[in-house]
Parts: sequence; C-alpha cells; structure tokens
Amino acid sequence: MPPIINAKEISKAFGANPLFQNVSFTVSEGDRIGLIGPNGSGKSTLLRILAAQESPDDGDIAFRKRLRVSYVEQDTRFQARATVRSVAENAMERGKVHHTERGTRFAETLGRAGFEDLEAEAAVLSGGWQKRLAVVEALVEVPDLLLLDEPTNHLDLAGIQWLEALLAEAPFASVIVSHDRYFLENVATDMAELNRVYPDGVLRVRGPYSTFLEKKEEFLHAQSKRQEALENLVHNEIEWLRRGAKARTRKSKARIGKANELMEDLADLNARTRTATAQIDFSVTDRKTKRLIELEDVTYRIGARQLFNPLNFIVTAGMRVGLVGPNGSGKTTLLRLLRGELSATRGEIRRAEWLRIVYFDQTRELDSSVTLRRALAPEGDSVIYQDRVIHVASWAAKFLFSSEQLNQPVERLSGGERARVLIAQLMLQPADVLLLDEPTNDLDIPTLEILEESLLEFRGSLVLVTHDRYMLDRVSTVVLGLDGRGGAQSFADYLQWESWQAEPSPSVKAIAPSAPRAASGGGSQPKTKLSYLEAREYAGIEERVAAAEQVLQSKRAQLEDPAIASDGPRLVIAHKEMDETQATVDELYRRWSELEKKKS
Repeated sequence: MPPIINAKEISKAFGANPLFQNVSFTVSEGDRIGLIGPNGSGKSTLLRILAAQESPDDGDIAFRKRLRVSYVEQDTRFQARATVRSVAENAMERGKVHHTERGTRFAETLGRAGFEDLEAEAAVLSGGWQKRLAVVEALVEVPDLLLLDEPTNHLDLAGIQWLEALLAEAPFASVIVSHDRYFLENVATDMAELNRVYPDGVLRVRGPYSTFLEKKEEFLHAQSKRQEALENLVHNEIEWLRRGAKARTRKSKARIGKANELMEDLADLNARTRTATAQIDFSVTDRKTKRLIELEDVTYRIGARQLFNPLNFIVTAGMRVGLVGPNGSGKTTLLRLLRGELSATRGEIRRAEWLRIVYFDQTRELDSSVTLRRALAPEGDSVIYQDRVIHVASWAAKFLFSSEQLNQPVERLSGGERARVLIAQLMLQPADVLLLDEPTNDLDIPTLEILEESLLEFRGSLVLVTHDRYMLDRVSTVVLGLDGRGGAQSFADYLQWESWQAEPSPSVKAIAPSAPRAASGGGSQPKTKLSYLEAREYAGIEERVAAAEQVLQSKRAQLEDPAIASDGPRLVIAHKEMDETQATVDELYRRWSELEKKKS
C-alpha cells in the first residue's frame, strides 16, 4: 500500500540556521514511529510539517486524501473554564464524528483514560492529567495518524503505562517524539533519528529502540571506516600534488579534479560527524557523616488528606533513592520535606549539621528577560566551579552553547537548552544531597546518558523523581514507592515496584529504619543494571554457548579422523580451527559470567 504521508527531500531552517536538509520521511498504515534526535535537530518542526501546520522551505510532501491527523503538542494548554466534558465534546465536533458514535466514543475514551469527574476544569488539572486529556482530545477525533510530541513529560508511571497500552492496540498510525527509552522500546515498530551525522539527515530502522541502537552502531562503525579510508586517499592525493603534479596532461587534470572531490567529500564527512557532548559533573562536599536525613513517624496533611501514614526512612551517605508513585502521591511534597521547605504535620525530621542540600525544582522557571550570559554567570563574566574560576564562554561551551549565543535572550532558547541552563546552575552548588524533581524533561537522549553517568559518579546522596524508567532503574540503589493512599514500601529496583503495583491488594507497610537497603551506607558497591543491548545479549547467550560447544565438538572429531590426522596440511588447518573455536567458547563463557554478575 502507498504511504499515508510521503515527504521527499524536505528542508527547514530558522533564519540562517538549517534544522534539517533534504530529509525524506514516510508514514504508512500501522506504523508507530519513534522519532529521536539531538536538541535543535528539528523533531517538533517535522511533526508540525506532518500535521500540515507548517510548510517545508524546500521539497515536497504528499498526504493521502481525506487523511485525518491529530497532533498533541509538547505544552498542553486549555481555555479557561473549559471542562473535561467540553474539551472532548468540542474535539468530536471539530473531527466531525457522527452523532450516533459520539456517546460510545466519549464514554469509552474518557473511561479508559481514568477520568471520573467530567465537570472538572481542564486548566487546573495536574500536569499529568492535562496530558491525558490532551491525548483524549486527539483520540476522540478518530485520527488516521496521531502525532505526539514528548507525550510522557508530566505523565506519572501509571499514565505512561496507560499510553503504552493504548498505542500498542491502536488501529491508527503514530509518530512519537520521545526521549523515554523504555517507552520507545515498548511502543515503536520503527525508529528514526534526525541528525546531521547521517548522509540523508535521518536514520530509519525497522524495530524498537534496542534494534535501532544495534543498527546505529553498525552504521557509525562503517562510516568511521569510510572516513579513515577517505583520509588515507586524501593524504595520498595531497602528497602527489605536493610533488608537483603537472596539470598539462588530461590524466593529470582528471586526477587533480578527483583529488578536489575527495577533499570536499572528506570535509563534508568531518563536518557531519563532528559532535559535542554536554559536560555534566556535580560538585560534592567532603562530608564524612553517614546518616544525613532521618524521618521518624513523619506524617503530612493537606486538608483532610494524610499523604504519609507515618513514614520512617533514612537517607545515608552514598544512597541513591528513586522515588516513585502516582500523580498526587506526595513525591514532590516529600522532596520539600527533606529539604526543610515544609514541616511535617507529625513526627520528626533530623538532618546532619551543616547539611548542604541542592534542589532541582521541576516547576523552576528561568528569567526569560535576561541573556544566556547572565543566566549562566549571574555575578559577572566568570563562575567558580570546584574551586576554579571559569570564564562564562568556557562554562557555556560545557553545555553546548556557542559564544555567539551568550547575548541571546533566554526566551529564545529551546526547552532542552533551558534544561541545560538549569543543570548548569545546579552544578555550581556543592551538595551532600541532591534532590532532583523531574530533571529529564526536554533533554535529548545523548544528554540524558551523560546526566546518568554523572549521577552514578556523584559521591553524595541522591533522591530522584523521574518518569524516565530507564534512568530510574540504572541510577537508583533503592526505590521508595508511594501508593497514593498514604502507604510506602522500599524495593531493590523498579521492576519490584511494578510487581508490587500489579498485586490486587498490595500489603502497604510503612518503611522501618531497618528495611532492606533503606539504611545502607555508601560503602557497598551499587547494583549495576543490564542495558537494553546487554539484556538482549543475556537472553540469547545460553543458546550461543550451546551452539559454539557443538561446533567445538565437531572440530575435535575432525582431529580424530584418520584421513585428516594423516594429512599434514589439513591437520594444521583443523588444529587452528579448533583453537579459534575454543577461544570463542571461552569468550562466550567469560561474557556470560560477566552479564550474570551485572544482573545479580
């Protein structure tokens, strides 16, 4: 079948800055395309082009006749006094849904999304419920194609799982911009990365995120080999030119022309493959205290509702706590209690003397009227980082900002760039404890990976609230789960928390100071998790070992074959093949053992 959207060699630029050039992109029936790429690569712009809200500067885009497209933007906004009911009803009116179908579609879509109070004012819902309502608004229009821009931002983990299930069984196609790697792994049938590193501006792979990582690694390896070969060719041609090539003959002229083409190809390849990464490294104090924050029988009330039923917990040196729970369960409130911004209704919170707590607030806003220079260095033209004076231009470069951007107002920065500014401000504050409330919003995947590495290397303690399950699983040494009804429990990892949530009637217990791992210090080695590719490798390694053992057995049998044993050359070859196979088996066993240790 022909694609429902076919974009051919489209380009888009803002001013003199190209976002993408000559990119071709198709969407077919049943596709669920995960769209990723560095901040500023044009992902949101491409979605708006697919939604026919913007036009490309160059190229052609063809839409199937009568194609119905619904688009959920990254930032959700509803009109004042609009209710859940009116938002859905107005969407069905815009989508020209037949009157006989509206009642069923209305009840089914809102019911599955979990809405109970249909008269609730949309604009005052929490961020997560506003995002759910925005998706519902798109769904009731009965789209052929659903475009989602960072749909997991502001959704809690239950909301993300709801969206995953919805997309997995949906009859329509979808294109989803997301940095949530577990979400992409669970949902995507195709992956596409917008990035100038690729000759066509985009790399498209059939399969989920883990398959994309494998194919991307293969592509970049091949491109690296080509770059190396091209550098050697250009070097040889330059040497030939230096020896004084005579341009009079036709053959010499052709070779000079070819040398110029090679140099242009190499320059283009070097320009595309030149990448930079943000440098994130949090400052830690020299504190030696083990017990940093102790919560004893802590309760907190909001009106008649009691959030914690009483909570006992200890944050010790080196602990990395992943804090999870549904929207409204008290995650942000608990961070504010730990910080001392709020006081417990009952119970006691003890903090070590002169404890330095640094807090990343998910709702924190940058002053949009100031320049990037002033946002990064409020006191002058330099900052003090880890006892060193660093000029603001060098400090900006650590977060992938150019010197030309320093006088640019903050309001012109993208969401990802603003997130990097907030992290830069955070890094200037030495900390015993980092309290991070949704630090991953708007960050691209490369920056997320750097942030993860920095948090793993941070020698202080950490309490992390994030909807990014991959980061949560990788970084945390203990997961503290809130059930939304006042109960709490500690878990070794996110998977245990998920299992607990799935139980029909989970036994909710307050955390005692002696709960497993909750009071452990920083001396023990943190648990290491398997990555996507490692998990896939581990799942198939036993079969690979068995297959290699069979090959080894057949090689040994060849050595015992009289025909081979009496033939010197064949015997040498057979010995060599057996040694190589033995080395393969040994390496597989070594790798199996390595993965076992990381998994356990």
